[in-house]
Amino acid sequence: MVTVTAFAPGHISGFFAPVITPNNMVQSGSIGAGVSISLGATSEVEIVAAPKKQLTVVINNKPSPAPVTTLALYHLLGDTPVKIQVKTKLDVPMGQGFGMSAAGALSATLAAAKALQQPSSDALIAAHKAEVELRTGLGDVLASSFGGVEIRKSAGLPPWGLIEHIPGIFEMVLCAVGKKIKTKQVLTDNQRIKTISSVGRLCTKQLLDHPSIEHFFTLSYQFSVKTGLANEKIQQIVQRIQAVSYASMCMLGNSIFAMGKTSQLCQLLAPYGRLYVCTVDTQGARVLSYTGL
Repeated sequence: MVTVTAFAPGHISGFFAPVITPNNMVQSGSIGAGVSISLGATSEVEIVAAPKKQLTVVINNKPSPAPVTTLALYHLLGDTPVKIQVKTKLDVPMGQGFGMSAAGALSATLAAAKALQQPSSDALIAAHKAEVELRTGLGDVLASSFGGVEIRKSAGLPPWGLIEHIPGIFEMVLCAVGKKIKTKQVLTDNQRIKTISSVGRLCTKQLLDHPSIEHFFTLSYQFSVKTGLANEKIQQIVQRIQAVSYASMCMLGNSIFAMGKTSQLCQLLAPYGRLYVCTVDTQGARVLSYTGL
Protein backbone atom coordinates (compact mmCIF):
# COMPACT_ATOMS: atom_id res chain seq x y z
CA MET A 1 0.00 0.00 0.00
CA VAL A 2 1.10 3.52 -0.82
CA THR A 3 -0.27 6.59 0.98
CA VAL A 4 0.31 10.09 -0.37
CA THR A 5 -1.05 13.43 0.87
CA ALA A 6 -1.23 16.50 -1.37
CA PHE A 7 -2.55 20.05 -1.05
CA ALA A 8 -4.04 22.32 -3.71
CA PRO A 9 -4.86 25.96 -2.91
CA GLY A 10 -8.31 27.34 -3.45
CA HIS A 11 -8.66 29.85 -6.26
CA ILE A 12 -10.86 32.93 -6.60
CA SER A 13 -11.56 34.28 -10.08
CA GLY A 14 -12.16 38.01 -10.25
CA PHE A 15 -13.21 37.91 -13.90
CA PHE A 16 -13.03 35.49 -16.80
CA ALA A 17 -13.97 34.77 -20.40
CA PRO A 18 -14.67 31.14 -21.35
CA VAL A 19 -12.72 29.64 -24.24
CA ILE A 20 -13.98 26.26 -25.45
CA THR A 21 -12.10 24.42 -28.19
CA PRO A 22 -14.43 21.67 -29.48
CA ASN A 23 -13.14 18.13 -28.87
CA ASN A 24 -9.97 19.45 -27.21
CA MET A 25 -10.26 19.93 -23.47
CA VAL A 26 -6.56 20.70 -22.87
CA GLN A 27 -6.83 23.77 -25.10
CA SER A 28 -10.12 24.82 -23.49
CA GLY A 29 -10.47 26.89 -20.34
CA SER A 30 -10.62 30.63 -19.83
CA ILE A 31 -8.71 33.85 -19.89
CA GLY A 32 -9.07 36.24 -16.96
CA ALA A 33 -7.49 36.85 -13.58
CA GLY A 34 -7.64 35.51 -10.06
CA VAL A 35 -5.78 34.66 -6.88
CA SER A 36 -4.79 31.37 -5.24
CA ILE A 37 -5.43 31.30 -1.51
CA SER A 38 -3.87 29.54 1.48
CA LEU A 39 -7.19 27.80 2.20
CA GLY A 40 -7.75 24.84 -0.06
CA ALA A 41 -8.09 21.07 -0.30
CA THR A 42 -5.88 18.44 1.32
CA SER A 43 -6.28 14.90 -0.04
CA GLU A 44 -4.89 11.70 1.43
CA VAL A 45 -4.83 8.95 -1.18
CA GLU A 46 -4.31 5.26 -0.42
CA ILE A 47 -3.60 2.94 -3.34
CA VAL A 48 -3.24 -0.84 -3.34
CA ALA A 49 -3.13 -3.38 -6.18
CA ALA A 50 -6.51 -4.93 -7.01
CA PRO A 51 -8.10 -7.24 -9.62
CA LYS A 52 -10.11 -4.30 -10.96
CA LYS A 53 -10.35 -0.56 -10.47
CA GLN A 54 -12.19 0.53 -7.31
CA LEU A 55 -12.60 4.13 -6.17
CA THR A 56 -14.13 5.69 -3.06
CA VAL A 57 -14.08 9.37 -2.09
CA VAL A 58 -14.74 10.87 1.34
CA ILE A 59 -15.02 14.65 1.70
CA ASN A 60 -14.89 16.23 5.15
CA ASN A 61 -15.48 12.78 6.71
CA LYS A 62 -18.58 12.02 4.61
CA PRO A 63 -18.79 9.63 1.62
CA SER A 64 -19.32 11.68 -1.53
CA PRO A 65 -19.95 11.07 -5.24
CA ALA A 66 -17.41 13.88 -5.82
CA PRO A 67 -18.03 14.02 -9.59
CA VAL A 68 -15.06 16.22 -10.47
CA THR A 69 -12.55 14.28 -8.36
CA THR A 70 -13.96 10.95 -9.53
CA LEU A 71 -13.80 11.87 -13.23
CA ALA A 72 -10.32 13.35 -12.80
CA LEU A 73 -9.05 10.14 -11.22
CA TYR A 74 -10.58 8.03 -13.99
CA HIS A 75 -8.77 10.23 -16.52
CA LEU A 76 -5.53 9.71 -14.59
CA LEU A 77 -5.86 5.98 -13.90
CA GLY A 78 -7.11 4.81 -17.27
CA ASP A 79 -7.37 1.02 -17.10
CA THR A 80 -4.94 0.62 -14.17
CA PRO A 81 -6.47 -2.02 -11.83
CA VAL A 82 -6.03 -0.51 -8.37
CA LYS A 83 -8.11 0.11 -5.29
CA ILE A 84 -7.93 3.79 -4.41
CA GLN A 85 -9.40 5.59 -1.43
CA VAL A 86 -9.44 9.38 -1.26
CA LYS A 87 -10.02 11.37 1.92
CA THR A 88 -10.29 15.09 1.21
CA LYS A 89 -10.54 17.94 3.69
CA LEU A 90 -11.94 21.21 2.34
CA ASP A 91 -11.06 24.40 4.23
CA VAL A 92 -13.92 26.46 2.77
CA PRO A 93 -17.37 25.63 1.28
CA MET A 94 -18.00 24.42 -2.24
CA GLY A 95 -20.23 26.42 -4.57
CA GLN A 96 -19.09 29.82 -3.30
CA GLY A 97 -16.41 30.69 -5.85
CA PHE A 98 -13.46 29.47 -3.79
CA GLY A 99 -12.36 26.87 -6.35
CA MET A 100 -12.92 23.87 -4.09
CA SER A 101 -14.01 21.44 -6.82
CA ALA A 102 -10.79 22.12 -8.69
CA ALA A 103 -8.64 22.02 -5.55
CA GLY A 104 -10.20 18.74 -4.45
CA ALA A 105 -9.67 17.13 -7.84
CA LEU A 106 -6.13 18.46 -8.26
CA SER A 107 -4.97 17.47 -4.77
CA ALA A 108 -6.35 13.95 -5.33
CA THR A 109 -4.80 13.47 -8.78
CA LEU A 110 -1.48 14.92 -7.64
CA ALA A 111 -1.34 12.48 -4.73
CA ALA A 112 -2.43 9.57 -6.93
CA ALA A 113 0.12 10.42 -9.61
CA LYS A 114 2.88 10.44 -7.00
CA ALA A 115 1.73 7.09 -5.66
CA LEU A 116 1.70 5.58 -9.15
CA GLN A 117 5.02 7.23 -10.08
CA GLN A 118 3.39 9.24 -12.86
CA PRO A 119 4.51 12.79 -13.70
CA SER A 120 2.69 15.64 -11.97
CA SER A 121 1.74 16.97 -15.41
CA ASP A 122 -0.57 13.94 -15.78
CA ALA A 123 -2.37 15.00 -12.59
CA LEU A 124 -2.83 18.54 -13.92
CA ILE A 125 -4.19 17.30 -17.26
CA ALA A 126 -6.62 14.86 -15.61
CA ALA A 127 -8.05 17.45 -13.19
CA HIS A 128 -8.29 20.14 -15.87
CA LYS A 129 -10.13 17.82 -18.26
CA ALA A 130 -12.66 16.91 -15.55
CA GLU A 131 -13.22 20.56 -14.65
CA VAL A 132 -13.84 21.57 -18.28
CA GLU A 133 -15.93 18.53 -19.13
CA LEU A 134 -18.28 19.02 -16.16
CA ARG A 135 -18.28 22.85 -16.48
CA THR A 136 -17.55 23.29 -12.78
CA GLY A 137 -14.82 25.76 -13.64
CA LEU A 138 -12.66 26.69 -16.59
CA GLY A 139 -9.36 27.85 -15.17
CA ASP A 140 -9.17 27.05 -11.48
CA VAL A 141 -7.05 23.90 -11.88
CA LEU A 142 -4.36 25.64 -13.90
CA ALA A 143 -4.26 28.62 -11.54
CA SER A 144 -4.17 26.41 -8.44
CA SER A 145 -1.28 24.40 -9.84
CA PHE A 146 0.90 27.53 -10.11
CA GLY A 147 -0.39 29.68 -7.23
CA GLY A 148 -0.08 33.45 -6.79
CA VAL A 149 -2.10 36.27 -8.33
CA GLU A 150 -2.39 35.32 -11.98
CA ILE A 151 -3.52 36.78 -15.28
CA ARG A 152 -4.50 34.02 -17.68
CA LYS A 153 -3.42 35.45 -21.02
CA SER A 154 -4.55 32.47 -23.10
CA ALA A 155 -6.75 29.49 -22.33
CA GLY A 156 -5.90 25.87 -21.74
CA LEU A 157 -2.91 24.05 -20.33
CA PRO A 158 0.70 24.81 -21.32
CA PRO A 159 1.97 25.23 -23.97
CA TRP A 160 -1.34 26.79 -25.09
CA GLY A 161 -2.29 28.34 -21.79
CA LEU A 162 -0.10 31.26 -20.74
CA ILE A 163 -0.05 32.94 -17.33
CA GLU A 164 1.46 36.19 -16.06
CA HIS A 165 1.79 36.85 -12.33
CA ILE A 166 1.27 39.99 -10.29
CA PRO A 167 3.78 39.76 -7.42
CA GLY A 168 2.69 40.20 -3.83
CA ILE A 169 1.61 38.36 -0.70
CA PHE A 170 -1.19 39.84 1.36
CA GLU A 171 -4.04 38.86 3.66
CA MET A 172 -7.60 38.62 2.46
CA VAL A 173 -10.95 38.21 4.14
CA LEU A 174 -13.60 36.02 2.50
CA CYS A 175 -17.29 36.14 3.34
CA ALA A 176 -19.99 33.73 2.13
CA VAL A 177 -23.14 35.86 2.18
CA GLY A 178 -25.78 33.84 0.32
CA LYS A 179 -26.85 30.56 -1.22
CA LYS A 180 -24.45 28.60 -3.39
CA ILE A 181 -24.33 29.26 -7.11
CA LYS A 182 -24.33 26.26 -9.46
CA THR A 183 -21.43 27.12 -11.75
CA LYS A 184 -22.60 24.73 -14.46
CA GLN A 185 -25.90 26.61 -14.83
CA VAL A 186 -24.00 29.79 -15.64
CA LEU A 187 -21.38 28.15 -17.87
CA THR A 188 -24.01 26.42 -20.00
CA ASP A 189 -26.22 29.53 -20.48
CA ASN A 190 -25.24 30.65 -24.00
CA GLN A 191 -26.73 34.14 -23.77
CA ARG A 192 -25.08 34.85 -20.43
CA ILE A 193 -21.78 33.43 -21.69
CA LYS A 194 -21.75 35.95 -24.57
CA THR A 195 -21.95 38.85 -22.12
CA ILE A 196 -19.41 37.30 -19.74
CA SER A 197 -16.99 36.65 -22.60
CA SER A 198 -17.20 40.19 -23.95
CA VAL A 199 -16.72 41.89 -20.57
CA GLY A 200 -14.13 39.35 -19.40
CA ARG A 201 -11.93 39.82 -22.46
CA LEU A 202 -11.95 43.59 -22.01
CA CYS A 203 -11.06 43.31 -18.31
CA THR A 204 -8.20 40.93 -19.12
CA LYS A 205 -6.77 43.33 -21.70
CA GLN A 206 -7.05 46.27 -19.31
CA LEU A 207 -5.28 44.39 -16.51
CA LEU A 208 -2.49 43.26 -18.83
CA ASP A 209 -2.03 46.92 -19.84
CA HIS A 210 -1.81 48.04 -16.20
CA PRO A 211 -1.15 45.04 -13.94
CA SER A 212 -1.58 45.67 -10.20
CA ILE A 213 -3.57 44.12 -7.39
CA GLU A 214 -5.57 47.34 -6.94
CA HIS A 215 -6.52 47.39 -10.63
CA PHE A 216 -7.45 43.71 -10.38
CA PHE A 217 -9.99 44.45 -7.63
CA THR A 218 -11.42 47.42 -9.55
CA LEU A 219 -11.87 45.43 -12.75
CA SER A 220 -13.27 42.45 -10.86
CA TYR A 221 -16.07 44.52 -9.40
CA GLN A 222 -16.82 46.15 -12.77
CA PHE A 223 -17.07 42.68 -14.29
CA SER A 224 -19.46 41.44 -11.58
CA VAL A 225 -21.81 44.39 -12.17
CA LYS A 226 -21.66 44.60 -15.97
CA THR A 227 -22.35 40.88 -16.36
CA GLY A 228 -25.26 40.97 -13.94
CA LEU A 229 -23.65 38.30 -11.78
CA ALA A 230 -23.57 40.47 -8.66
CA ASN A 231 -27.00 40.80 -7.11
CA GLU A 232 -28.14 43.91 -5.24
CA LYS A 233 -27.06 42.59 -1.85
CA ILE A 234 -23.55 41.74 -3.06
CA GLN A 235 -23.22 45.18 -4.67
CA GLN A 236 -24.31 46.97 -1.48
CA ILE A 237 -21.83 45.06 0.68
CA VAL A 238 -18.95 45.54 -1.77
CA GLN A 239 -19.66 49.26 -2.05
CA ARG A 240 -19.56 49.55 1.73
CA ILE A 241 -16.17 47.84 1.81
CA GLN A 242 -14.89 49.93 -1.08
CA ALA A 243 -15.35 53.04 1.02
CA VAL A 244 -12.36 51.94 3.11
CA SER A 245 -10.63 49.15 1.15
CA TYR A 246 -10.74 46.81 -1.87
CA ALA A 247 -13.41 44.17 -2.47
CA SER A 248 -15.30 42.26 -5.14
CA MET A 249 -17.46 39.20 -5.75
CA CYS A 250 -15.95 35.72 -6.03
CA MET A 251 -16.67 34.06 -9.35
CA LEU A 252 -18.94 32.18 -9.21
CA GLY A 253 -20.41 32.41 -5.72
CA ASN A 254 -22.58 34.53 -3.46
CA SER A 255 -19.41 35.52 -1.67
CA ILE A 256 -16.99 38.41 -1.34
CA PHE A 257 -13.23 38.68 -1.13
CA ALA A 258 -11.57 41.77 0.26
CA MET A 259 -8.08 43.12 0.88
CA GLY A 260 -6.98 45.77 3.37
CA LYS A 261 -6.85 46.03 7.13
CA THR A 262 -7.93 42.55 8.14
CA SER A 263 -9.43 43.44 11.53
CA GLN A 264 -11.47 46.26 10.02
CA LEU A 265 -12.67 44.05 7.16
CA CYS A 266 -13.73 41.35 9.60
CA GLN A 267 -15.80 43.86 11.57
CA LEU A 268 -17.47 45.17 8.42
CA LEU A 269 -18.22 41.76 6.91
CA ALA A 270 -19.13 39.81 10.07
CA PRO A 271 -22.86 40.77 9.98
CA TYR A 272 -23.28 39.30 6.49
CA GLY A 273 -22.00 35.74 6.74
CA ARG A 274 -19.26 33.34 7.72
CA LEU A 275 -15.75 34.77 7.53
CA TYR A 276 -12.48 33.18 6.44
CA VAL A 277 -9.08 34.85 6.71
CA CYS A 278 -6.32 33.71 4.36
CA THR A 279 -3.24 34.80 2.48
CA VAL A 280 -2.07 34.44 -1.10
CA ASP A 281 -0.66 30.97 -1.78
CA THR A 282 2.41 31.39 -4.00
CA GLN A 283 3.57 27.76 -4.01
CA GLY A 284 0.71 26.16 -5.89
CA ALA A 285 -0.39 22.53 -5.61
CA ARG A 286 2.17 20.22 -3.98
CA VAL A 287 2.74 16.82 -2.44
CA LEU A 288 2.99 17.00 1.36
CA SER A 289 3.95 13.44 2.31
CA TYR A 290 4.64 10.00 0.84
CA THR A 291 4.58 6.63 2.59
CA GLY A 292 5.30 3.46 0.65
CA LEU A 293 5.14 -0.08 2.02
